[in-house]
Amino acid sequence: MSESGTRAHTVQAELATEVFDWGSIKWGVSADRFSGAPLTVGEVIINPTKGHDLHTHPNSDEVLYFIDGEGIQTVGDSGEFPVRAGDFVFVPRGTLHSTFNTGWRQLRVIAIYTPGGAELALRDAPDYRLLTPGASPVWERAR
Repeated sequence: MSESGTRAHTVQAELATEVFDWGSIKWGVSADRFSGAPLTVGEVIINPTKGHDLHTHPNSDEVLYFIDGEGIQTVGDSGEFPVRAGDFVFVPRGTLHSTFNTGWRQLRVIAIYTPGGAELALRDAPDYRLLTPGASPVWERAR
């Protein structure tokens, strides 16, 4: 706790995990967690041979920072381009975009929405599941 008594950080083990057919997300900073936070930051895991559909965030810009793995990114009419650890991508609000994992390992990405709130739309996805802190996603082998 800080001197004002408000929490100043999150611990990964204390975060819920949002799970989708393509991977999972843990949101470490959001207005839900830190009252008044003007942005949302989370770690996104995209499993090998998976990706999410083209979509937009009408009211938020997005920055992606790739931590590990490799993939293909689309942003607007720029076409597909490769991404890998160390790369940054800027997605202006309202711009169609998608990310796909082309590698053999998980693609790990830090996603930042400004202003925050775009993450709330993910809860309406048909494959959305919320796991309690400490619970791990279970991935099934394709047959």
